[in-house]
Amino acid sequence: MAIIQCENITHYYGNRLIYKNISFEVKRGKILGLLGKNGTGKTTIINILTGYLKPRSGVCRILGEEMEHLSPAAKSRIGLLLEGHIQHSYFNIEQIEKFYSQFFPNWKREAYYELLKKLQVAPTQKISTMSCGQRSQIALGLLFAQDPELLILDDFSMGLDPGYRRLFVEYLREYTTAENKTVFLTSHIIQDMELLIDDCIVMDYGRLLLHEPTARITKNFRRFRFQATATPPQTPVLWNTEKVGHTWETYSFAPAEEVRRELTSAGGEVSRFVEEKLSLEDAFIGLTGKY
Repeated sequence: MAIIQCENITHYYGNRLIYKNISFEVKRGKILGLLGKNGTGKTTIINILTGYLKPRSGVCRILGEEMEHLSPAAKSRIGLLLEGHIQHSYFNIEQIEKFYSQFFPNWKREAYYELLKKLQVAPTQKISTMSCGQRSQIALGLLFAQDPELLILDDFSMGLDPGYRRLFVEYLREYTTAENKTVFLTSHIIQDMELLIDDCIVMDYGRLLLHEPTARITKNFRRFRFQATATPPQTPVLWNTEKVGHTWETYSFAPAEEVRRELTSAGGEVSRFVEEKLSLEDAFIGLTGKY
């Protein structure tokens, strides 16, 4: 069953097109990462999903209900984290847990305290005195305690140092797998995403470039460095071919033999041809370009 369904979404800010006729879905139990450069509309998609924005055309459904008419029952099954993380910073750790627990019938306080005990802070410490990373963990702990079926996390790693980021990535992966939760998230730190997500959506300006399992991208997408006697042709098989110093580079899902044939199809010669495996971050650059 698809927990999230978006069909033919088109949206503008004024006269500026954000995306046109994009469609995707997220299956139950999957962790999906939305990747894109600044300004490609990642937060806009989340605002459309949760009903804060109405697209120019198209429809999004969450848990089978259209986003513009989500019932209170459906909303109670969604845990949402937006940029900025947490309000009510005048509470301390215990007070904010008691406050939020009144709004969620399936509240699991042990999920909150299990995550926060790793912070090594006193239960009476005020949130206003905590670092940005510690506040982020408070917000994430409150989400887990809601016991939602779907977690939507916008830039979840903002303000977290490397240790906290790794802690949260491991905790979220374990929690999601054990509880069969579905997660839709964004982050600018793609190294964290590679450790966490099952599927990956890559957005470009105005369109969706790719929606694939993360393992397929990291296994099959390659960078090829080479020297050429002529400018390589632009073909659908090759992504973002450019010259760096005296060497060319291109990216492709195709096997090396096919890439070499594409590069020589215009009559030029190719030498010093090298194939390189990629991290998810390198693959993202190869798919979207450096600039």
